[in-house]
Amino acid sequence: MQTCSRCNASSPDTNLECVNCKADLREFSATAVALKHFRENLRVTAVRINSAGDACPLCADSRGTFPKDDVPALPHEGCSHEYGCRCTYEPVLNDIYP
Repeated sequence: MQTCSRCNASSPDTNLECVNCKADLREFSATAVALKHFRENLRVTAVRINSAGDACPLCADSRGTFPKDDVPALPHEGCSHEYGCRCTYEPVLNDIYP
């Protein structure tokens, strides 16, 4: 399930727009917004993809650290888990304190 950052509604992974407000989820899903912020943050040097312990093979294979301009989009197209893609982005920081 994807969460819309505009109205907080949940939509299936396969939807391109929010079921409630019709926002483009490629731009306004919670994961898309997070990735955009990580790419803009100068302290973030890379982005890690984490997946659930019982992830499908596709999601399990996607675990890892990527350059911030070369991160696969979430949710993964083709995820076969019964609850959908549960992968998340995590920033890799080069500096923790100001």
